[in-house]
Amino acid sequence: MTTRVHYLIPWGLLLLAALASLLFGAGSLPWQEAASALVGQGHEDARFVLLELRLPRLAVGATVGLALGVAGALLQALTRNPLAEPGLLGVSAGSAFAVSLAILFGASTATLTTLVAQAGALAGCALVLAATRLQGTGQDPVRLVLAGATVTGLLLSLTSLLMLIDQRAADEIRFWITGSVAGRQWHQWWATLPSLALATVVILTVIRPLASLALGERVAMGLGHRPGLIRLLVILVVALLVGAATALAGPLVFVGLVVPFAARALAGADIRRTLWLCLPIGPALVVFADTLSRLLVAPSELPLGVITALVGAPVLMVIVRARRMPTL
Repeated sequence: MTTRVHYLIPWGLLLLAALASLLFGAGSLPWQEAASALVGQGHEDARFVLLELRLPRLAVGATVGLALGVAGALLQALTRNPLAEPGLLGVSAGSAFAVSLAILFGASTATLTTLVAQAGALAGCALVLAATRLQGTGQDPVRLVLAGATVTGLLLSLTSLLMLIDQRAADEIRFWITGSVAGRQWHQWWATLPSLALATVVILTVIRPLASLALGERVAMGLGHRPGLIRLLVILVVALLVGAATALAGPLVFVGLVVPFAARALAGADIRRTLWLCLPIGPALVVFADTLSRLLVAPSELPLGVITALVGAPVLMVIVRARRMPTL
């Protein structure tokens, strides 16, 4: 009974976050009129705000939260490191640098393809993992984060350098890099679905071998699995997920850290149960943070990345300052 409650609570929170996202915003539309439009009544302006502005924003926010939460859980299971997170391991920074480079060469955030962001995410993740493996410190949580912070700092510096080259590109990169789902449209959401569907198929393929890999490489090999292939597929999935999320909302840090942390607190260390709980917790976190970003300084909006950082930074401090570093 307790286990069922643990699984139902996140879905209930997601429902409440979605409802709040549709009813409340930075504009002048009262929540009562938004509620009327939600049930098919109300005037035309209210229905337009609800269906053409807030509903796509909700879908994008939920998709971004799901992708980053699942990516964080997979990275942590792969490295057996509770601090592994796309924003801390260079994955998001690599994606952001690739997108900034594309913007510099004439692309815009409206026409940006997810392929560019995914290629950058794959390069950033591979760079950090290769650096830690060369130093023989891939299983050390703190050193892995330090390597990720170094690569992230390098890529962010290169992104800042790109902003000095072209003023037009600088304005667009500066707005995009803070993270936001404002103004996103349905066609941008639809463009990410093929890569998310591919990632889902690969996850269903590797989830059981990945769970056995947590028992050690020898055990996994004894069960007939190939650890090298498992790692390669997981890295590919992380790049697909983070690249899609970054193309939609820009680089959002700490989401991939907070979501698996909360899921493991409810479900334990089993990666299969953790992933199931990441499905509602990730979207609920990002949708709630996006709603909060609209309400705190209305009628203006705070960058979504600021809210996620304010939520995630304390969680990182709790993990690092724990007397015993949790292992996976």
